[in-house]
Amino acid sequence: MPKINLLYVITKLELGGAQRHVLSLIRTLDKERFRLFLFTAQEGLLFEEALSIERLQVRKSRYLERPINPVKDILAIFEIKHFIKENDIDIVHTHSSKAGILGRLAAKLAKARFIVHTVHGWSFNENQPFILRKIYILLERFCASFTDKIVVVSEYDKKIGLNLAIGSREKFEVVRYGIDYKEFNEPKTDGVRKEFGVQEDELLVGMIGCFKPQKSPLDFLRLANLITKNYKAKFILIGDGVLRKKIEKAVSRHGLKDKVILTGWRRDISCLLSAMDIFTLTSLWEGLPVSVLEAMRLSRPVIATDTGGIAEVIKQGENGYLVCRKDVSALAEKLETLLKDPSLRKQIGDKARDSLGDDFRLENMAAKVKGIYESAR
Repeated sequence: MPKINLLYVITKLELGGAQRHVLSLIRTLDKERFRLFLFTAQEGLLFEEALSIERLQVRKSRYLERPINPVKDILAIFEIKHFIKENDIDIVHTHSSKAGILGRLAAKLAKARFIVHTVHGWSFNENQPFILRKIYILLERFCASFTDKIVVVSEYDKKIGLNLAIGSREKFEVVRYGIDYKEFNEPKTDGVRKEFGVQEDELLVGMIGCFKPQKSPLDFLRLANLITKNYKAKFILIGDGVLRKKIEKAVSRHGLKDKVILTGWRRDISCLLSAMDIFTLTSLWEGLPVSVLEAMRLSRPVIATDTGGIAEVIKQGENGYLVCRKDVSALAEKLETLLKDPSLRKQIGDKARDSLGDDFRLENMAAKVKGIYESAR
């Protein structure tokens, strides 16, 4: 049986959930069945990791980048199209919003046999200006018309797509994010608390995410400002991005230099999560955040904003807490409840771990995606 030439297109290999998902998927696929290619931007924290994957051909784009640039974007389309034709690609699987649009347009122009797109949260959201949001919806509708399968990570995103007439029902497949249950099996701090000067009697509250408006990291700092006035706790923020300077100024303005830890990007996510007593997420919009699933797997109680498909895994007061977006007071109330009660923290954390079923195993995710590829024959 001839190998299937499979191309992944993703905008940038930064240290995010979508990027980690793609590389995990690539590692699990049978290299005897698939000839694998990855097309991405020139820079990215996970670029070296991608290059280390056996029998994966990685192509750095000259034009693909996150900011909108009409000239470069058009050139990127034709660059991807040429790559598809040159390598006789059978299946094109795009990830992330911008690569999802440009990559699918290129695949259509190149007459690729089968086109798949994974939605890691839609390209449009309620926080965008009306006209811009409408343009993105129209682009998603157009690309969906020639996309064979649209993979979503939550029922929430599937419902949004169908309500906005983005693709027909039979095109949608819900495939949950896959976690390596072996990696996120037992807590292992590896000296993280000591590294950052967290005392034994201090509680550690954390968040992981890119410093961008979507994650609303300044709300995390507002939460820290409220809580550290009355509780012996420290807050750890893992990530980096365009809001870094604003975050540093806010830390200084609120007098939180001894209370907030900014780690930058880190690879030892399981160790960092294990070191936390409570995990929080202040996002304004999401698909289904991988960091929440990983925290739950490590029995960490989660307090998160009710966005995207997160309510599909967190049941209020049972295995975590959900609050409305931007409601820092509600975040503080739930956090105080957990800070005061160690037995409740353990109870919520244990239920969080127990509630994650086989759907979230890396092996099951890979098997479902492979099934989609095989359906292209």
